[in-house]
Amino acid sequence: MDKGLTLRDVRISKNGTPMVALDRHIAPGQVLSVMGPSGVGKSTLLSFVTGTLPPVFTATGRVLLDGRDVTDVAPHQRMIGILFQDDLLFPHLSVGENLAFGLRPGGSRNQRRAKVDAALAEVDLEGFADRDPATLSGGQKARVALIRMLLSDPCALLLDEAFSRLDAALRAQVRDLVFARARDRDLPVLMVTHDAEDAAAAGGAVVTLG
Repeated sequence: MDKGLTLRDVRISKNGTPMVALDRHIAPGQVLSVMGPSGVGKSTLLSFVTGTLPPVFTATGRVLLDGRDVTDVAPHQRMIGILFQDDLLFPHLSVGENLAFGLRPGGSRNQRRAKVDAALAEVDLEGFADRDPATLSGGQKARVALIRMLLSDPCALLLDEAFSRLDAALRAQVRDLVFARARDRDLPVLMVTHDAEDAAAAGGAVVTLG
């Protein structure tokens, strides 16, 4: 069984026009960077992997996760986490409640709170559980979004221009944190970006679309 994320002969077209053709395996802890200009199909590829491809597109090929074919599995059952350029934190929930939303069901209230507190400590945000997300800096929001996604125990991580809204210094810091946490958990990472520095920092293979 091949551990990691496999995109087996994936081909995506729109109105009969080919957009994406990819046949790749991403091993645990490795990053595959997909680059290209806007509109070339980078985010469309991620939609296919997560099972949310709009019906206007036609796709063939298979998505395998740790040897399990998830191509026809419901999006919420695929065990695939994704980070976008927006942090997508719930404004009506505290930081801790946002993180608890990412946890799988089960466990006592104290057990869940302990997991949340440990997760915050992992990204140097101890004591932030009761904070309003609106009071956080951009970098703090990015760290909360990352750890919320990791608390759902994904088997693979997708990055959709995840660092593009951050300024240069913060971008490097958050990017390094994301890649380090993915390596720690042996997660295969599929990143789409138009920024060559992101791809260089990832240190893995690079595919260019378009």
